[in-house]
Amino acid sequence: MKIKHFFLLPALLTLLAIIVFPLVFTVRVSFSSWDVYQAGLDYIGGRNYLRVFQDSRFWQSLLRLSALSALTVTAQYVLGFVLALAVWKEMRGGRIFRVLFLVPMMTTPVVMSVIWRTVFHESLGPANDLLSYVGIGPVPWLSSAAGAFVSVALVEIWQWTPFMFLLLLAGLVSLPREPFLAAAIDGAGPWRTFWQVTFPLMAPISIGALVIRLIEASKIMDTVYVMTSGGPGTATETASYYIYIRGLRDFQVGYSAALSLTYLVLMIAALTIIAKLLARLLIGKEG
Repeated sequence: MKIKHFFLLPALLTLLAIIVFPLVFTVRVSFSSWDVYQAGLDYIGGRNYLRVFQDSRFWQSLLRLSALSALTVTAQYVLGFVLALAVWKEMRGGRIFRVLFLVPMMTTPVVMSVIWRTVFHESLGPANDLLSYVGIGPVPWLSSAAGAFVSVALVEIWQWTPFMFLLLLAGLVSLPREPFLAAAIDGAGPWRTFWQVTFPLMAPISIGALVIRLIEASKIMDTVYVMTSGGPGTATETASYYIYIRGLRDFQVGYSAALSLTYLVLMIAALTIIAKLLARLLIGKEG
């Protein structure tokens, strides 16, 4: 081993400490009976994983998370693309809007969720006050299953659309000018130029932005915890929040570890498939 390799040891040891060891320890815990009654690593085989596959509440929370992620990420992509195009085309006041669009993303999620919970309060919140002026309401934003789901989705869209906007704007700025000049010479209008030039050139960046946001959306926890606590009932309970309940509220550590690893494997598989499908759809070839 050369001397230069020793300079990699601090980073390697840090990586092992913060990633590899917790993962290996979680695997070990998932095969144990560690819970509120028995704090130990007694080996029980695959009983925790068998319980996972029989846990309908976990699978329902996973389906709910999938629906919430698909809805919010799609909306974030569309809105982010529209805002990025508007700023890219140098609309009036573009620099000011570029800063204002980033404010939601820079807000602390917990503080933001508390504010939105106040906004959606059924009797004191400004959301129903505004709707009352047009003869609508009061809307049960947080006390009905549909209302709570929509409320969480709206908050996620509001907070993370700026992130999508930032990625897509960076991609638009980096596009070559020659294809647009050729389209202008051919007499292509704005709509045709977008679909035949801008959108295809943005496909690789769009795939990256969508996958990054899907990864983050699959971990929705703080918004649900503060705004609805998974309620009413289990209407907004996501997989990550359910794992939190089992691990840190019911203190079923072994079982929550099995849930976490199952969830991790499913997310990796799903995101890999989604990335390949997006590459085939937007670029015309497998990623």
